[in-house]
Amino acid sequence: MSEAKLLIQQVGDVTSVDFQEHGLLDAAPIARVRDALFRLVDDMDRRNLILDFSKVRFMSSTAIGVLMTLRKKVDERKGKLVICGLRAELMQIFKIMKIQKLFMFCDGSAAAMKVFGLPAEE
Repeated sequence: MSEAKLLIQQVGDVTSVDFQEHGLLDAAPIARVRDALFRLVDDMDRRNLILDFSKVRFMSSTAIGVLMTLRKKVDERKGKLVICGLRAELMQIFKIMKIQKLFMFCDGSAAAMKVFGLPAEE
């Protein structure tokens, strides 16, 4: 199985995950993303995550299910999960599913960094 297309960076105690794929629709790519994200939390004890969806144009309900499970894992570790760069049409999915209040959203990565008290990256 090939690696998930994610750019992962550590800034202090915050892990920034930048999705590099335009779509999270098919089972295999979603499984790779799921495994990579869960590994960060479960194996590497990363509790504070920023997920940058700036490049993502399409997302399935399965991908949203992965995010729900990830949020639960982060919550159990007393961490924080922030989603940024989400397109309006993808935010609409969260609203239709009535789960938008379960997540913290920011417009971009600079705003997400501020949530954690970190300076925005240049």
